Amino acid sequence: MARVALVTGGTRGIGAAIAKRFKEDGHTVVVCDVVQDQIDKFSAETGIAGYSIDVSDYNSVKAGVEKIEQEVGPIDILVNNAGITRDGRMVKMTREKNWDPVIAVNLTSAFNTCNIIAGGMADRKWGRIIQISSMNGQRAQFGQSNYSATKAGIIGFNRSIAAELARNGVTCNVICPGFILTEMTAAMPKEILDGEVKKIPCGRIGEPEDIAKAASFLASEDAAWITGETISVNGGQHMP
Repeated sequence: MARVALVTGGTRGIGAAIAKRFKEDGHTVVVCDVVQDQIDKFSAETGIAGYSIDVSDYNSVKAGVEKIEQEVGPIDILVNNAGITRDGRMVKMTREKNWDPVIAVNLTSAFNTCNIIAGGMADRKWGRIIQISSMNGQRAQFGQSNYSATKAGIIGFNRSIAAELARNGVTCNVICPGFILTEMTAAMPKEILDGEVKKIPCGRIGEPEDIAKAASFLASEDAAWITGETISVNGGQHMP
């Protein structure tokens, strides 16, 4: 059955791959981002509607969701994918530059979207919430205390809301990607990429489509009895 799906941070990388896969699955897909040029380019290339929403700002999310539901329909599937990094050693970080923005975009955004959207899902007795966390939310990672805190926080947040929403037919699950080949990682020196491959038992760096396939399953009817779970998609690099 076709559903309306919203993918945050959906114009590039993992988010774009998920949006495209959902469209292939027959869903009506919309994405949101904060860079209008990127939204316009993605929509022109894919035919997927895009909306300018700052997911770290509650009022922006509320207005954006209202517009989407008026123009497209009630949101049945929510993928919280938007995220940023501001890496550095913890003792060198500042609240203004490194901590607050990462917390707002990576973690507070999940509360904003879920708080605004999940109630409608519960009323309709069907919904899928998929949170994109990270392998680095499950393990230590030098220089990413802020990022790791948000990605670990997503896991705890998700377990709680899964327990709250399950009786209303809404499932809530987390995907933790490993090392994925995106525009950012593709720009890394070859020796670093080769070094990462050696750490991965499956013998290759992941593709955004690997994450999209997992999201496609979790959004399906076949996943109706799976909730509160954290699924690692990392080629065996980290097995929590």
